[in-house]
Amino acid sequence: MVMFLFLVVALAVVVAAVTLAVVGGGESGPLPEAAPERLQDPLPPDRPVGRADVESLRFPLAPRGYRMADVDDALGRLGAELAERDARIADLESALAGARAAAAHARLDKHSQEEQR
Repeated sequence: MVMFLFLVVALAVVVAAVTLAVVGGGESGPLPEAAPERLQDPLPPDRPVGRADVESLRFPLAPRGYRMADVDDALGRLGAELAERDARIADLESALAGARAAAAHARLDKHSQEEQR
């Protein structure tokens, strides 16, 4: 019974302390809204993104994880640059294949000309 009374008194003290803290929250009033954290070092806008840029990219935490806008912007930029690089690689591979075919054709022509002599 003594333990029960002690718990009731302790609960009453805690409830009173929380009520005073909430109601009498000081003279300054409620806390001001905190500005959301923004990306400290975003991806460079003036040059292609490199491996070091991606490795150093750190997203600020938000109440439910990361700020979706920051992550979406970074992923959109990376996706666009990867697509651009893939297209450039395909162009270069096509040009290389054409140059190899032309070189092989030139060798065959030269070889056939030598045989005709």
